[in-house]
Amino acid sequence: MMQPVDQSISLKFPRIPATCQLAILIWRAFKHRHPAKNSSASPVINLMQMMFIVFAQIFSTLWAHKLRSFLTMFGIAWGVGSLLLLVGLGEGFRTGNKRNLSEFGENIMFLYPGRAPAVAGSMNSARQYRLTYQDYLDIRKESPHIKAITPVLATDDVHAVSEYASASGQLTGAEPQYNGIRFLPLKQGRWLNEFDESQKRDVVVLGDEMTHNLFPGHPAIGSFILLNDHRFEVIGTLNRVGRGDENSTNTRCYIPFQVMRSDFPLKGEESFDAISFVNYQPRTADEHLIAQDEARRVVARNHHFDYHDLDAFEGWDTVQQAQMMGTIFDAMNEFLGTVGLVTLALGAIGVINIMLIAVTERTREIGLRKALGATNRSIMLQFFAEGVLLTLVSGLIGMGFAGGLMALLGNYNGPGGFDPPRLVAKTAILAIGSLMLAGVAAGVYPARKAARLEPVEALRKE
Repeated sequence: MMQPVDQSISLKFPRIPATCQLAILIWRAFKHRHPAKNSSASPVINLMQMMFIVFAQIFSTLWAHKLRSFLTMFGIAWGVGSLLLLVGLGEGFRTGNKRNLSEFGENIMFLYPGRAPAVAGSMNSARQYRLTYQDYLDIRKESPHIKAITPVLATDDVHAVSEYASASGQLTGAEPQYNGIRFLPLKQGRWLNEFDESQKRDVVVLGDEMTHNLFPGHPAIGSFILLNDHRFEVIGTLNRVGRGDENSTNTRCYIPFQVMRSDFPLKGEESFDAISFVNYQPRTADEHLIAQDEARRVVARNHHFDYHDLDAFEGWDTVQQAQMMGTIFDAMNEFLGTVGLVTLALGAIGVINIMLIAVTERTREIGLRKALGATNRSIMLQFFAEGVLLTLVSGLIGMGFAGGLMALLGNYNGPGGFDPPRLVAKTAILAIGSLMLAGVAAGVYPARKAARLEPVEALRKE
């Protein structure tokens, strides 16, 4: 039964590859075993037959030009994969920096002591000034755009001793609202409150690493420690902040500001009433510059210099830094996206080139098929599907490779400020859309050229 069919196919289509002839044989055998039960199903079966033969022809053509097809597919896969991977690395860097900033707190701003010019506009005669507790009180009173503010006293010259061990770290004195400004997640116990502040209680909250150093394997809450021979009761411990040893919050001890002010004052000239720095938050992130201006006006007035002299102030605005980093990463993503799109365009040009070569090499085959009754539509469908398939399969391979590599890297913690790369949905959608456009571009032109060939002229082609 099969031999006559094979001979008829060979006679009708002597230039069709053996793979395609085999596909036709398989399909006709399938039709013979499963004939259509009614005439309404015939168009569906014919369409399926045509698609089956078209895809068999596509794979036969790609297999006949393995190296050329591989290089083209590799170029597209590399372009898509590198686009997603590079944008994913940038997104990991973005989220890592955002996480680092969030570990300080939300919309945190710092104001430090600075150098004020003795003569307006001349930093050659600048004098050092220290922030004072009165500066803090005036800023809190006169700055309506500041939501929360606290004075901070800090020193590294402290030695902590418990009944089990000793350790060195930073001692910080702050008011109760400090916990609302900075990111200090409680693990056990409680934070400092207003009564601790007003009654100058000798109580302390320990960072995670300080807790482990002073109380290895023992409960810390309710125990007592010595801080430079001053006895303090541990009322709370904090969860670990950050990864590894990159955050000094874990090695700090926190005590009430008034206790710190009386027992551990700053040393040096003009140290009376001095504080280390001020932490504050604007009412909203959009008002950070207004809040900064209000705080600077008060400090400049209290220390007798012009607040317009920006060199006289030292500070850190995490809101501005986050906005700057966001702008940098947005520009980087746009650049990488452009590079990826150019790579995809070059890959599409490669596919077009391959398809045009395929049209040239199969001119006699196309002419013979059209002479035997093949329509322009069927010829165009085959070449169009071949170009689209080549592009989409290559792109999906690249996407799968990039996604798998990012999933693998997700199990490793990068250095400070770097999170593992992650697949960006927006970029993936852009890549898929670009692939569809590239596939259409790679398929339409060669397909139209093949469909427009005249049978007689095509058969004359050597």
